[in-house]
Amino acid sequence: MRINRAWLGAALLMLPTFLVAMDMTALLLALPQLSADLGATGVQQLWISDGYGFLVAGFVITMGTLADRIGRRRLLVIGAAAFAVLSVAAAFATGPLMLIVARALLGVAGATLAPATLALLTTMFPDERQRGKAIAIWATCQFTGGALGPVLAGFLLQHFWWGSVFLAAVPAMALLALAGPVLLPESRSDRAGRLDPAGVGLSLAAMLLTVYGVKQLTVEGARTGPAVALVVGAALGFLFVRRQLRLEAPLLDLRLLRSRPFTAVLVALVLAGVAMAGTGLLVTQYLQSVLGFSPVASAALFTPMGLGVAAGTMAAPALARRMKPATAIAGGLAGSALGSLLLVGVDGARALPLVMTGIAVLALGTGPLFALGTGLVVGSAPPERAGSAASMSETGNYLGGSLGLALLGAVAAVVYRSRMDGVSDSLAGAVAAARHLPAGQGAELLHAAREAFTASLHVTGAVAAVIFAGLAALILMMRPATRTAPVALPGHEAARP
Repeated sequence: MRINRAWLGAALLMLPTFLVAMDMTALLLALPQLSADLGATGVQQLWISDGYGFLVAGFVITMGTLADRIGRRRLLVIGAAAFAVLSVAAAFATGPLMLIVARALLGVAGATLAPATLALLTTMFPDERQRGKAIAIWATCQFTGGALGPVLAGFLLQHFWWGSVFLAAVPAMALLALAGPVLLPESRSDRAGRLDPAGVGLSLAAMLLTVYGVKQLTVEGARTGPAVALVVGAALGFLFVRRQLRLEAPLLDLRLLRSRPFTAVLVALVLAGVAMAGTGLLVTQYLQSVLGFSPVASAALFTPMGLGVAAGTMAAPALARRMKPATAIAGGLAGSALGSLLLVGVDGARALPLVMTGIAVLALGTGPLFALGTGLVVGSAPPERAGSAASMSETGNYLGGSLGLALLGAVAAVVYRSRMDGVSDSLAGAVAAARHLPAGQGAELLHAAREAFTASLHVTGAVAAVIFAGLAALILMMRPATRTAPVALPGHEAARP
């Protein structure tokens, strides 16, 4: 394949990466308007907002392996066409149930896109340096899309109706479906076996129950339902792992974890997601509820986090030419620890500049991990298992984000409640209660609640700093190789990148 055609195909692959990430965050601003228009209840709003992410997380493992079997380009084109059609259905939904179903099916279609695009980039660029650059651009599009999603949604909602948020993805997905067969090569495993239905069921149930459990623990606190979901999800996950280790052609090739660099980067991707999601949750609430910015203004002020990751991923290939990947990743994570520590000092007149600088530095430092680390994960697998390796990387991202919201959200809640001495369970509750109190008492309650929430932000920043520093040490100890050599698996010859 000529290099110019390869890069033209790579540019086409960036479209779904950007739009799927944007679609996950843009709905946050559109939710109030569409809920009022459709008459959605609180439970229906929850499923409208979370159903997409649940199904993406649940199906990404299956779709990554399915791409290896039926062809990555074929699955990508099918997924893009389905995404375009379902986006139109969501935009013109006539009721909450129709929108919930459309969003869920969009999640299934979205699950085909990330592992297929990442696996195709791996096969389209056999040269390690070019592959690293392509994956860095891929990661940049992913995080830029997530950062710009609320901003684009705010613009669209100001001029059009809420359905325009869904229609924004249609032209690009249609272009991908039409141009993909022309510009993209087909690639699949030549050792493809039959898809494992039992493995699909176990992986789907384990991921859905786990993600549901951690999300609901954040929303509802420690209740029986989410706790049971987590236990059952963990049990099904254990059964899934046992089954995969016994199969000759597993749905998810867990033997890739025998590579220490592969495992170290995968752990780092999960825990970095925990730290970023947790700090992101606290910072967005701090901007709105403590500093008093509107949702649109808060979204704009929060963009340094997504753009910081984008800048870090773009800089990663240049860093890799000057130092070992392990050094670049660990150095970036050390910078993220310093950015997290800036959040510990947030208070008073310097609050806003410290918050924005802190999240920008934190995010910038994770760029080498997401670019070089993702490249190492997919580059460590034999070409016929590229989709499976890509799905492991994406699963780590989804799990990290969900765990971050649950675990660091719970830590912040404990700090807040301890500072409030039982007067208020949450900052939102304090704001609501203050409206029904005399002016003086209401102002006093709000002041105490904001001080307590600021303290929880400080603790979250400190915890994130510890996580990033620990990951930096882990990466240096595990010593990922300078060159990404595929892992030799039983029954497979290690293929050159």
